[in-house]
Amino acid sequence: MEDILIDINSDLGESPEALASGTDLELMRYITSANVACGGHAGDESTMRQTVEAAKKLNVAVGAHPSYPDRKNFGRLESAMPPAALESSVREQIAALAKVAERFGLRLAHVKPHGALYHATNKDREIALAVGRAVQAVDPRLIMVGQAGASALETWRAMGLRCATEAFVDRAYERDGTLRKRTLPGALLETPDRAARQALDIALRHTVVAGDGSELPLTAQTVCIHSDTPGAAAIAREVHRRLEAMGVKVRALSI
Repeated sequence: MEDILIDINSDLGESPEALASGTDLELMRYITSANVACGGHAGDESTMRQTVEAAKKLNVAVGAHPSYPDRKNFGRLESAMPPAALESSVREQIAALAKVAERFGLRLAHVKPHGALYHATNKDREIALAVGRAVQAVDPRLIMVGQAGASALETWRAMGLRCATEAFVDRAYERDGTLRKRTLPGALLETPDRAARQALDIALRHTVVAGDGSELPLTAQTVCIHSDTPGAAAIAREVHRRLEAMGVKVRALSI
């Protein structure tokens, strides 16, 4: 029987306070890939260094989490940047993190766009191409992480980039496969048990149960736990435990 593998990722290095308090470090104990903020929406030389150092100690793969260069809005609003300017910004963000990782004897494993940029790559092929070109310029071996079923993945594959499909274990899905908006009730799965059950459905059954009770087909190689979800570390701990208890091998994306 073929092994069932899954990666657990989380967005980290977005807050000096979370690093200082140990919140990021505690969450990192239960994941296998860290998407590190690299200056667009958050993060600087110090937070990148601290996050990469912790990831190395805990044997967690390091990936870049580039964004629209919009710290004021935490990268949550789309920007009308020309594709060339966006490509340059994303390239600089990834290269900055790669330089920090190199100091610790690591190389980046993946790239996962943040916030509005993550969603914009699925709505606008030119934006997806700009992000893809930025990645190719830094390291064409990097794995692109995108939402399962997203059009950006096809764009990046056509560019010769490797891709990994992503699902979310701490967010509710709508019937059409989109994530429930955070402003709506029930958007977050805040209990470790609910998140773990969703993770098991994704890993073992390749499905997710939408908010209306319908089942959606969904195949993912990595599952995300947002670091700003209340109780994220406890959720990650239970997700990791339950997956392994059911025979799923929790591993970082193969690089």
